[in-house]
Amino acid sequence: MKNTMQQYNGRPKTAEGRLEREIRTYDFLDELGIAYVRTDHEPATTMEACSEIDTVLGVVMCKNLFLCNRQKTNFYLLLMPGDKKFKTKELTKQIHSARLSFAGPEDMLQYLDIEPGAVSVMGLINDRNRQVQLLIDEDLLKEEYIGCHPCVCTSSLKMKTADVLEHFLPAVGHAYLAVHLKGEDSTES
Repeated sequence: MKNTMQQYNGRPKTAEGRLEREIRTYDFLDELGIAYVRTDHEPATTMEACSEIDTVLGVVMCKNLFLCNRQKTNFYLLLMPGDKKFKTKELTKQIHSARLSFAGPEDMLQYLDIEPGAVSVMGLINDRNRQVQLLIDEDLLKEEYIGCHPCVCTSSLKMKTADVLEHFLPAVGHAYLAVHLKGEDSTES
């Protein structure tokens, strides 16, 4: 990861060297009038790689998991705090779906036009048929800001959670289901 990361208000000055899906994300956010702070960096495909980004943006990057049921008939995008552990069992009970697993790279491309490591709520721009159900951990809903990738893992954004919930999601035609994930290593007594 570069040690020279900086904050920028809004989109890059030029589209040169950037993927079309990233530029499409900035276009969409700008159309909606959603303000965001951006930083550019080396590929960040894990939560560990995001720790420096967290510091630069002043926000904990959101953990984004793209999940599906065994039959691959239901797809879910789960947003949760980056420092929380994910336990499938906690989620399956709440959404009444058995056998959740991680969706494959081909599914990410097909439904969200995103590659592994860049999964983000911003990918819902590309889910025009609304085949992905958005799930958001209730702890994330309490945060003032959300950190996410703009459909690529070489840039990261910080924006108000309220803007995502009240402006972005209605614009892409997606509602969300709030879920409660403890994420703790607890033993049952």
